[in-house]
Amino acid sequence: MSYRRLAASAAVLAAGISFLPGTAAQATGPATDGGAKGLTTPDLVPADAVEKTRFSSPAAESTRETAPTARTGLSAPQPTAPGAGAMTAETGAADFQVGVDAYTTSAHGLALDTWVQNLATSASVTVAWGDGATTNAAYDGSGQPVASEHTYAELGTYTVKVTVTDSATATAVTNEVQVTTEGSDYTPYGPTRLLDTRNGTGAAKTKVAPYTSAKVKIAGNGGIPAGVTAVVLNVTVTNTTSGGHVTAFADGDDRPTTSNVNFAPGQTVPNLVIVPVGANGYVNLYNGGWESVDLIADVTGYFTQSASSGYTPLAPERFVDTRNGTGTAKGQVAGYGSFSVQIAGQGKVPASGVKAVALNVTVTNPKSDGHLTVYPSGQSAPTASNVNFTAGQTIANSVIVPVGPDGRIVVRNGGWNPADVIVDVVGYYSPASAGAYLPFQPERLLDTRDNATWGEGPLGGRGYVYLPLAAGEPGITGFVLNSTVTNTKDNGYLAVSPDPNTIDAYIDDTATWPAAPTSSTLNWTVGKTVPNLVQASTGANGIVDFWNQSDGNVDLIVDVFGLYQDN
Repeated sequence: MSYRRLAASAAVLAAGISFLPGTAAQATGPATDGGAKGLTTPDLVPADAVEKTRFSSPAAESTRETAPTARTGLSAPQPTAPGAGAMTAETGAADFQVGVDAYTTSAHGLALDTWVQNLATSASVTVAWGDGATTNAAYDGSGQPVASEHTYAELGTYTVKVTVTDSATATAVTNEVQVTTEGSDYTPYGPTRLLDTRNGTGAAKTKVAPYTSAKVKIAGNGGIPAGVTAVVLNVTVTNTTSGGHVTAFADGDDRPTTSNVNFAPGQTVPNLVIVPVGANGYVNLYNGGWESVDLIADVTGYFTQSASSGYTPLAPERFVDTRNGTGTAKGQVAGYGSFSVQIAGQGKVPASGVKAVALNVTVTNPKSDGHLTVYPSGQSAPTASNVNFTAGQTIANSVIVPVGPDGRIVVRNGGWNPADVIVDVVGYYSPASAGAYLPFQPERLLDTRDNATWGEGPLGGRGYVYLPLAAGEPGITGFVLNSTVTNTKDNGYLAVSPDPNTIDAYIDDTATWPAAPTSSTLNWTVGKTVPNLVQASTGANGIVDFWNQSDGNVDLIVDVFGLYQDN
């Protein structure tokens, strides 16, 4: 397969930066805020940056299916083999062949060029796309290719058959090409532990040395099939003695400059990762710290280029808050206690067909160290963990978890003392959802610390950054991002949500101050560096907002890993 790569970089994005003046922003916003900073020119055009996959069948492979009845009284010849030569001059049949080139254009889309050789007269072109659909076009005899396009309702591999018919001689020539759609659908799996360097699961029983990688087998591991394009892992770093970061990437690819997990000495930090899988079926987890660390990786699902479950992103919606009794009993979850959450049929999640749900899970006010485990109802609690915490800490992590047969999930407090739990739903996976995943080579989109490329400085308290990631791209419904805050001057949290304004409103200075979201993507305390995966909905206008919900400045880093597209 081919990975898609964004053409945008921090340097390119900076060319489009504008600042919404504080007076305008404050007209409908809070009395004090950090303003709105962002882009007025959406330099990110994923459709133009696609590294298209090409499929071809040369003209020599074409087959003459129908020969003319002889004008001279000869009987009709039988179909010739691929690449066969011209009919006899006595029959007057045209000697032509047909070549086919196909290109992926989107998650579900395909473009087709039909090349007709040695035919100087007009002809009809019929394309059978392999899914029951057929389109017709005309060849004008010029030798230029005939262009056709198609969008498949379901991902998969199809045989496309092209038939060119010369009506003057009643000659039909065909060619076929096998194509595979570019997008990937999701299959829930686990949660299952694939790597634990503390006990030798999936690798040697030893810490990962600084500036080296742990290689994790994905394809063919357990029930995970060959040909997976990307995998969802919850990656945890522990037993740290220095600061550093972990970078996940496909084995065989160059290691990107992005990071997935940031840690300080003594910290245990988890983060969800959606990472492309190398052609050999492995991914790498790189230790970017200067001391050895232990790494844990739990799989919760994988993506393949065949029909399974697509993704529907949602504006974040709070399903559970034990502090006030939203979605469950009011009061902290007891040590080693658990509660179930109804997902199917709640909020904007459909009542049936949901296979997995994308969440942001936050623990707060914990009375001791511990962890949270999220898993489908009807199963025993797995050994995997989703959120690790210390006493008194508020910390969030993204979670993608299968939904049980009754439409519920279970959240378990793995600590020995009570804690409060918050669950926000950000999307769901179902066979009826059309959003297919397209992984990128990871790339940094924004770093407010970089004056050479950003120039606007840190994000002020109660302000937001708007990024028009899919403005003008209606088929793109969401992005997989990693957001990191650092140089934090006050306790607070980051909120990510679609922007109700259009990019033209920002350009014209008519944008209104959006309502600040109440959900949190990540939480921090003063001086901490905190990352978290974000499955961000692009909403109706293709713009994603990142809110600093604190009274102090923060620096914000945004890395992109892929997108969801429904066409």
